[in-house]
Amino acid sequence: MSAALQSLMRDIPASQPGAPLFGGLIAFVAIGGAGAAAFVVLSSSMIWLDTGLADWLVNTASYASLILPVYLLHRRYSFQSDAPHGQALPRYMAVQGMALLLAALFSFVVHGVFSMPTVPASMLVIALTSGVNFMVLRSWAFARAQWGIVLPA
Repeated sequence: MSAALQSLMRDIPASQPGAPLFGGLIAFVAIGGAGAAAFVVLSSSMIWLDTGLADWLVNTASYASLILPVYLLHRRYSFQSDAPHGQALPRYMAVQGMALLLAALFSFVVHGVFSMPTVPASMLVIALTSGVNFMVLRSWAFARAQWGIVLPA
Protein backbone atom coordinates (compact mmCIF):
# COMPACT_ATOMS: atom_id res chain seq x y z
CA MET A 1 0.00 0.00 0.00
CA SER A 2 1.33 3.46 -0.79
CA ALA A 3 2.54 5.68 2.04
CA ALA A 4 0.00 8.37 1.09
CA LEU A 5 -2.91 5.94 1.30
CA GLN A 6 -1.59 4.37 4.47
CA SER A 7 -1.33 7.81 6.12
CA LEU A 8 -5.10 8.20 5.65
CA MET A 9 -5.89 4.92 7.41
CA ARG A 10 -6.77 5.04 11.04
CA ASP A 11 -5.07 2.66 13.46
CA ILE A 12 -7.62 0.28 14.93
CA PRO A 13 -6.81 -0.77 18.49
CA ALA A 14 -7.03 -4.49 19.23
CA SER A 15 -9.91 -3.91 21.62
CA GLN A 16 -11.99 -0.89 22.41
CA PRO A 17 -12.24 -0.07 26.10
CA GLY A 18 -15.79 0.38 27.22
CA ALA A 19 -18.22 -0.31 29.97
CA PRO A 20 -18.13 -3.95 31.02
CA LEU A 21 -21.38 -5.63 30.08
CA PHE A 22 -22.47 -6.55 33.63
CA GLY A 23 -21.33 -3.27 35.19
CA GLY A 24 -22.96 -1.32 32.39
CA LEU A 25 -26.19 -3.23 32.86
CA ILE A 26 -26.21 -2.53 36.61
CA ALA A 27 -25.62 1.19 35.93
CA PHE A 28 -28.33 1.14 33.23
CA VAL A 29 -30.90 -0.32 35.64
CA ALA A 30 -29.89 2.04 38.47
CA ILE A 31 -30.00 5.14 36.27
CA GLY A 32 -33.27 4.05 34.64
CA GLY A 33 -34.79 3.37 38.06
CA ALA A 34 -33.61 6.73 39.39
CA GLY A 35 -35.00 8.45 36.29
CA ALA A 36 -38.35 6.72 36.75
CA ALA A 37 -38.44 7.70 40.44
CA ALA A 38 -37.51 11.30 39.57
CA PHE A 39 -40.31 11.34 36.99
CA VAL A 40 -42.87 10.14 39.54
CA VAL A 41 -41.74 12.72 42.13
CA LEU A 42 -41.52 15.59 39.64
CA SER A 43 -44.80 14.91 37.83
CA SER A 44 -46.69 14.25 41.08
CA SER A 45 -45.31 17.44 42.64
CA MET A 46 -46.16 19.54 39.61
CA ILE A 47 -49.68 18.10 39.43
CA TRP A 48 -50.12 18.72 43.16
CA LEU A 49 -49.12 22.38 42.65
CA ASP A 50 -52.16 22.70 40.36
CA THR A 51 -50.44 24.72 37.65
CA GLY A 52 -53.62 24.91 35.58
CA LEU A 53 -52.14 22.66 32.90
CA ALA A 54 -53.75 19.34 32.07
CA ASP A 55 -52.22 16.43 33.97
CA TRP A 56 -51.13 14.66 30.78
CA LEU A 57 -49.29 17.81 29.71
CA VAL A 58 -47.55 18.06 33.09
CA ASN A 59 -46.51 14.39 32.81
CA THR A 60 -45.17 14.96 29.30
CA ALA A 61 -43.19 18.04 30.34
CA SER A 62 -41.83 16.20 33.38
CA TYR A 63 -40.69 13.29 31.21
CA ALA A 64 -39.16 15.62 28.64
CA SER A 65 -37.23 17.51 31.31
CA LEU A 66 -35.50 14.28 32.36
CA ILE A 67 -34.40 13.12 28.90
CA LEU A 68 -31.12 15.07 28.79
CA PRO A 69 -29.96 14.28 32.36
CA VAL A 70 -30.71 10.56 31.90
CA TYR A 71 -28.95 10.59 28.52
CA LEU A 72 -25.85 12.18 30.08
CA LEU A 73 -25.82 9.70 32.97
CA HIS A 74 -26.21 6.71 30.63
CA ARG A 75 -23.51 8.06 28.33
CA ARG A 76 -21.06 8.47 31.18
CA TYR A 77 -21.83 5.58 33.52
CA SER A 78 -23.84 2.89 31.72
CA PHE A 79 -21.89 2.91 28.47
CA GLN A 80 -18.73 4.92 29.28
CA SER A 81 -19.04 6.34 25.79
CA ASP A 82 -16.93 8.97 24.12
CA ALA A 83 -19.19 9.12 21.07
CA PRO A 84 -19.79 12.77 20.15
CA HIS A 85 -23.06 14.26 21.42
CA GLY A 86 -23.98 15.20 17.84
CA GLN A 87 -24.06 11.48 17.05
CA ALA A 88 -25.14 9.91 20.33
CA LEU A 89 -27.99 12.24 21.35
CA PRO A 90 -30.04 11.92 18.12
CA ARG A 91 -29.50 8.16 18.21
CA TYR A 92 -30.55 8.09 21.88
CA MET A 93 -33.73 9.97 20.98
CA ALA A 94 -34.41 7.53 18.12
CA VAL A 95 -33.98 4.59 20.51
CA GLN A 96 -36.42 6.19 22.95
CA GLY A 97 -38.98 6.46 20.15
CA MET A 98 -38.35 2.83 19.22
CA ALA A 99 -38.81 1.88 22.88
CA LEU A 100 -42.27 3.49 22.93
CA LEU A 101 -43.28 1.46 19.89
CA LEU A 102 -41.83 -1.73 21.38
CA ALA A 103 -43.63 -1.14 24.67
CA ALA A 104 -46.88 -0.75 22.75
CA LEU A 105 -46.21 -3.95 20.78
CA PHE A 106 -45.16 -5.96 23.83
CA SER A 107 -48.20 -4.65 25.75
CA PHE A 108 -50.49 -5.69 22.92
CA VAL A 109 -48.99 -9.18 22.91
CA VAL A 110 -48.94 -9.83 26.67
CA HIS A 111 -52.34 -8.24 27.35
CA GLY A 112 -54.21 -8.88 24.10
CA VAL A 113 -52.78 -12.18 22.90
CA PHE A 114 -51.74 -13.94 26.13
CA SER A 115 -54.26 -12.21 28.46
CA MET A 116 -51.71 -11.97 31.26
CA PRO A 117 -52.69 -10.28 34.53
CA THR A 118 -51.75 -6.59 34.71
CA VAL A 119 -48.80 -6.63 37.12
CA PRO A 120 -46.87 -9.56 35.59
CA ALA A 121 -47.66 -8.23 32.11
CA SER A 122 -46.33 -4.79 33.00
CA MET A 123 -43.18 -6.27 34.52
CA LEU A 124 -42.60 -8.36 31.40
CA VAL A 125 -43.13 -5.34 29.12
CA ILE A 126 -40.61 -3.33 31.17
CA ALA A 127 -38.07 -6.17 31.11
CA LEU A 128 -38.40 -6.82 27.37
CA THR A 129 -38.37 -3.15 26.38
CA SER A 130 -35.46 -2.31 28.68
CA GLY A 131 -33.45 -5.30 27.46
CA VAL A 132 -33.82 -4.34 23.82
CA ASN A 133 -33.18 -0.69 24.72
CA PHE A 134 -29.94 -1.57 26.52
CA MET A 135 -28.58 -3.63 23.64
CA VAL A 136 -29.43 -1.03 20.97
CA LEU A 137 -28.03 1.82 23.07
CA ARG A 138 -24.85 -0.14 23.75
CA SER A 139 -24.27 -1.34 20.19
CA TRP A 140 -25.48 1.70 18.24
CA ALA A 141 -26.37 4.94 20.05
CA PHE A 142 -23.32 5.08 22.31
CA ALA A 143 -20.97 3.00 20.14
CA ARG A 144 -17.56 4.44 19.43
CA ALA A 145 -16.59 4.92 15.81
CA GLN A 146 -14.26 2.02 15.04
CA TRP A 147 -13.77 2.34 11.31
CA GLY A 148 -13.15 5.29 9.09
CA ILE A 149 -10.63 7.40 7.37
CA VAL A 150 -8.81 10.09 9.29
CA LEU A 151 -8.23 13.10 7.11
CA PRO A 152 -4.94 14.92 7.52
CA ALA A 153 -5.06 18.22 9.32
